[in-house]
Amino acid sequence: MMAKGFYAGFDDVWLLDGVRTPMADYCGVFADISPTDMGIKVAREILARTGVAPEDIGSVVTGNMAPGDYFQYFMPRHIGMYAGVPHDVPSLNVQRICGTGFELFRQAGDQIARGYTDTALVVGTESMTRNPIAAFNHRSGFKLGAPVEFKDYMWEALYDPAAQVTMPQTAENLAKKYGITRAEVDQFASLSFERAVKARESGFHAGEIVPVANETFTLDGYTPRKLRLSRKVEVLDHDTHARLSPVEVLAKLRPLYPDGVQTGGNSSGLVDAAAAAIVASGDFARGRKPLARVVATATVGVPPEIMGIGPAPAIRLLLERSGLTLDDIALFEINEAQGAQIVAVERELGLDRARLNIHGGAIALGHPLAATGVRLTITLARALRQQKSRYGVASACIGGGQGIAILLENPDYAN
Repeated sequence: MMAKGFYAGFDDVWLLDGVRTPMADYCGVFADISPTDMGIKVAREILARTGVAPEDIGSVVTGNMAPGDYFQYFMPRHIGMYAGVPHDVPSLNVQRICGTGFELFRQAGDQIARGYTDTALVVGTESMTRNPIAAFNHRSGFKLGAPVEFKDYMWEALYDPAAQVTMPQTAENLAKKYGITRAEVDQFASLSFERAVKARESGFHAGEIVPVANETFTLDGYTPRKLRLSRKVEVLDHDTHARLSPVEVLAKLRPLYPDGVQTGGNSSGLVDAAAAAIVASGDFARGRKPLARVVATATVGVPPEIMGIGPAPAIRLLLERSGLTLDDIALFEINEAQGAQIVAVERELGLDRARLNIHGGAIALGHPLAATGVRLTITLARALRQQKSRYGVASACIGGGQGIAILLENPDYAN
């Protein structure tokens, strides 16, 4: 019996190219920037980089989890408008928590496959810094003596009230299930940092990063929007979280839970970032040099208390329905939400670490929720080109108990 889940295969859908901002540390250089403005920045850049005219875009699909200002409702519309996309082009904001960036490609692929459009501008953007301090129970007023309750939106979102478990605790559950030790988790984390630093120094990451400086976005007849960096920084052109982190240093960090394996050093970094790509039909892509063919996507559900294992069944479904095996996949990009989580997925699938996150992952670079899947997809496509390999898979676990994966093909091999 075939596993339940969503599978979407695409015959002629292409990733033309993609870009991202640097990953800026929590409360750092991007602290004062709305996720809308980060989204506008990368949207404009990907249009310029590909040479696609804004008038040729037929759909705008954005992703964002937590509001970074009071105007999140208008985010997809404003990103499209200030990128120059015509007013008559519709826009949509979607969310699938940590899998949101991948969901953007699924939505774009479906729209193209159904003939709704030949081109889609996809943008994932997230400010972890600007997650609000929120209250949901004071609309009717404050009763005498009752507590005035405001909570940290991001902190509370790390807790799943159904399973009564935090996201790090789901990784601890996997560590127990798969017999993963603290030393093994720290070893993986150290390697992630090492690979990310190497990728930065070699210039690999620079190939997908658009430098961000103070900028004003103008649109005739509408209010200008301003992007302003913090801390008197004039331009940011590199990721700020990645640093060499030897196992000996990581081993000194206190675990989040008594006798646990997860620490602040072997969990995904808190960062602010945005990423964008253009997805197109074969007819539109013809004559261009696309970055990758979008072959298929798959989404599955798993128990919430072990949500981090989600990539394993998602990848299995993706490959089974695509007629491929794990041996056919040259490279994997799997989000490193937590160190024990990624090691559990690696162990469950029997993956060769030499093919997994070869340029570092979220432990080193950071995990800006809705932007992560777009970043992973872009990185994977570029790595396939660099390695001259055919197939690659990118994937992520999803809070609440889901997994999502995308299959890409190097155009040099596509028929």
